[in-house]
Amino acid sequence: MPNAEELLDILLKNRGITPENRERFLNPSYEEHLYDPFLMKNMERVCVRIFEAIEAKEKIVVYSDYDCDGIPAAVIMHDFFTKIGYTNFYIYIPDRHDEGYGLHMDAIEEFIKTDVKLIITFDLGITAIAEVAEAQANGVDVIVTDHHLPHEHVPQAYAILNPKQVGCEYPDKMLCGAGIAFKLVQALVSKYGEYWNISNGWEKWLLDMAGIATLADQVPLLDENRVLAYYGLKVLQKNRRPGLQELWKKMDIKTENLVEEDVTFMLAPRLNAASRMDSPMRSFEVLSEMDPVKARVLAEHLEKINKERKSNVAQIMKEVKHALSEREDKTIIVIGSPKWRVGVLGLVASKIVEEYKRPTFVWGSEGSDTIRGSCRSIGGVNLVELMTGLPEGSLLEFGGHVGAGGFSVAHTEVHFLEERLIAVHSELKIENTEVEEQQIDATITLDDVTEKNFKVVEMLAPYGMANPKPTFLFKNVKIAEVKEFGKEKNHLEIVFQSEKRKLVKSIAFFKTRESYNRPLIAGESVDLVATFEKSFFAGRTTLRLRIVDIY
Repeated sequence: MPNAEELLDILLKNRGITPENRERFLNPSYEEHLYDPFLMKNMERVCVRIFEAIEAKEKIVVYSDYDCDGIPAAVIMHDFFTKIGYTNFYIYIPDRHDEGYGLHMDAIEEFIKTDVKLIITFDLGITAIAEVAEAQANGVDVIVTDHHLPHEHVPQAYAILNPKQVGCEYPDKMLCGAGIAFKLVQALVSKYGEYWNISNGWEKWLLDMAGIATLADQVPLLDENRVLAYYGLKVLQKNRRPGLQELWKKMDIKTENLVEEDVTFMLAPRLNAASRMDSPMRSFEVLSEMDPVKARVLAEHLEKINKERKSNVAQIMKEVKHALSEREDKTIIVIGSPKWRVGVLGLVASKIVEEYKRPTFVWGSEGSDTIRGSCRSIGGVNLVELMTGLPEGSLLEFGGHVGAGGFSVAHTEVHFLEERLIAVHSELKIENTEVEEQQIDATITLDDVTEKNFKVVEMLAPYGMANPKPTFLFKNVKIAEVKEFGKEKNHLEIVFQSEKRKLVKSIAFFKTRESYNRPLIAGESVDLVATFEKSFFAGRTTLRLRIVDIY
């Protein structure tokens, strides 16, 4: 086993952290490691336009996406306008079911009618050429802030803030939508803060929203994103928002011990449940509401619809497993039902991919005229490439990234979708459908599960994309005890025993002893892949392992 210093060197090297970047990575600094927001192309122009709109008391619309990136971005802008006492603005978040993703012409036409003078988009808009043109032609300026990759032609907006746009020399191209919202407020405060009587550094309180989105939106946790996530967690630990206080209570999470997994696996699904099961405004309200009584009611509602979301997904998965058990195995899975709720189909597609290791397209319509769906990929399959290769007319609309996307399809065409996708997949000759091997940082022993080594691992937190949680291989470890726990006995606990008779507890949520490819019997030895973590259960702090795999 390497010593603590050697272990740290290994972990940093595995993540591509060079000796020059070591200090910056291990000790993120708000003052030193955040870039000047005015390095972003058009930032000066955007700040001046917003200032002029405020001075002229123009009606401003903050138009954001309905996910766990767009909603925190809207909260950042809401808090900024509230702080300076500006009231002639409102938040518009499109409905996932009725409108879908993006800037919509119907909304633009309504804004024109109601004398809106400025629209600022967050986490969307970089492809909305017609919608932006319509607004601008009717005297409504549009500032597009987005982090998605621009196409060859971009909207003729008043200004665009996007680190990925041509000619933008901003050093970190990988900010999420709320990260860009935070940089915008940072720029506004630095330029006009004295005029608005905002104390220097006030914007740091908005880092909780930037941090939630940075963690939830799966952007690389390197460079500036690492700073936003690191300090975002620190602000979340201070727990100043009544709605979040209530949600953490319901999740039985003590905020002083908050880690990134609490955001990604516990909070984000609840915030996303609003758009899937109700209106995205419910999440916005939970995050922005400062009245504790109202916040409690909002949090209770969000918890309720999250339970409905879980139940909905579980029911659909039951139907999926039954249907797939009666079908032959194919290179691509296409499955759906007119009864299935469109808002949860992305979650269903992810679960199918996890279980069946196939690119998956899931569709539903809930009685509407159009069938809509979500798709998820695995291995080397590019979903956009797949959908682009389909015969004309196969899909009404589609979009997304390499690994995740959405589509709509006519009722008459949906039954041909699977065979057409399989044909395109075959033509593209894509080698796929196997998950990359689990990245293992080092092989160690159970006796190395110590506080000293945990402190080394902890130095790399928060973990996420491009900075995965350090993962270790424990070879030939003896099982001392196996049991399932939880109300439904759907979580697994295994106690392992080292050669020096040290006992180490390990757990896996939503797994049982049947979940692995070998029997788990006390007295037998196995190879274990696991990560280190701290448990704070029942007020006791203990070091344990989180099981990744057993073989």
